Amino acid sequence: MSYSHLLVSVAVSPESHRLVAKAVSIARPLNARISLITLAAEPEMYNQLAAPMLEDIRDLLQEETKRFLAELVESADYPIENTFIATGELSQQILDLCARRRVDLVICGNHNQSFFSRAACSAKAIVSASQVDVLLVPLGNG
Repeated sequence: MSYSHLLVSVAVSPESHRLVAKAVSIARPLNARISLITLAAEPEMYNQLAAPMLEDIRDLLQEETKRFLAELVESADYPIENTFIATGELSQQILDLCARRRVDLVICGNHNQSFFSRAACSAKAIVSASQVDVLLVPLGNG
């Protein structure tokens, strides 16, 4: 199968570098495009502070996410076409991007903890509704 545009679902986590490396290994021989998507962290998940402080925390989390995406792009050793920070349901955002941006392969990580367990649930939804191929990469220890 020949792919032209890969979408990689990443998290602010060291394992995301492995996902990007996998995407690059697939894209490079095909001269395919790569885009990254991540889910915006919501401060409500971390703290029950007063409403005015939540906005400050949200801004800090957004800035941290942008910096991490920039780090992934910098270390990819391959051009990254776009980065997206999604809100809401990740699987729906990915399906929408596939349709709008002509993505033909989605790469997701599968991990037993934290963000990646949620992403794995998103991957199930993506696989069941997707019109494109989905590659689920195991991200265990080591």
